[in-house]
Amino acid sequence: MSNYLYGANVQANGIRQHYLRYGGDSRRGGVPVILVPGITSPAITWGFVAEVLGRQFDTYVVDVRGRGLSSTGDDLDYSLDAYADDIQALAEALELPQYSVLGHSMGARIGVRLASRQPAGLERLVLVDPPVSGPGRRAYPSKLPWYVDSIALATKGCSAEEMRAFCPTWTEEQLQLRAEWLHTCNTQGIVTTFNNFHDEDMHQHLGAVRVPTMLMVAGRGDVIRPEDEQEIQSLIPSLAITRVPNAGHMIPWDDAAGFYAALGDFLGAQVG
Repeated sequence: MSNYLYGANVQANGIRQHYLRYGGDSRRGGVPVILVPGITSPAITWGFVAEVLGRQFDTYVVDVRGRGLSSTGDDLDYSLDAYADDIQALAEALELPQYSVLGHSMGARIGVRLASRQPAGLERLVLVDPPVSGPGRRAYPSKLPWYVDSIALATKGCSAEEMRAFCPTWTEEQLQLRAEWLHTCNTQGIVTTFNNFHDEDMHQHLGAVRVPTMLMVAGRGDVIRPEDEQEIQSLIPSLAITRVPNAGHMIPWDDAAGFYAALGDFLGAQVG
């Protein structure tokens, strides 16, 4: 039986924010979870994870601005601050007195910025393989044409098989969803965000994070290296670090069981 409840829109931080809800209020595992996807992942592509989280938690997967069914356009602000403002405003619009944030990649950077403000209600933070690029730091290992070219292909209309050239290890179902939804990613927003991976400094905010925080590292991703773990740990001394050895950057796509095992009961109840 599916844990999916519904999709909905709210006006928050001056834009339409679309989200998918799984689980519902009857779950007693812990506080609600807001799942913030990565740079080109509309909310629906994380549905298979939210189905599992929904067994224990009231789970909300957000379409980050410029993606999915949320507000979009070349004129929107795609800065880290704007993204963090959105998630804080979403939590307030949903009237969540307490909540955790699980962010993947770009979503993890958003989670850091949000947590650094120490907003009322934020209880826990999970950072899944966040890009550690920034001013004076090594570049993010993925390259911009990979995103732009795949969005252009999806915008024209493409099959799951055609999308396989960009995501060769993904399942047929995962490829179908990406082929169907990738065109909703605003190209200008993606370019701006990718450039901001290198121009915005996430690390300056880490020292202000006070909530219990987990860093989940992909063993085959080359996004987080041991020296990055050490630096983040020095800025968040209580940091819990977990690893998924057999996964690349898209951890639950590569090793879903490993993802749930690494997450464990950090959010308040065992998942998986």
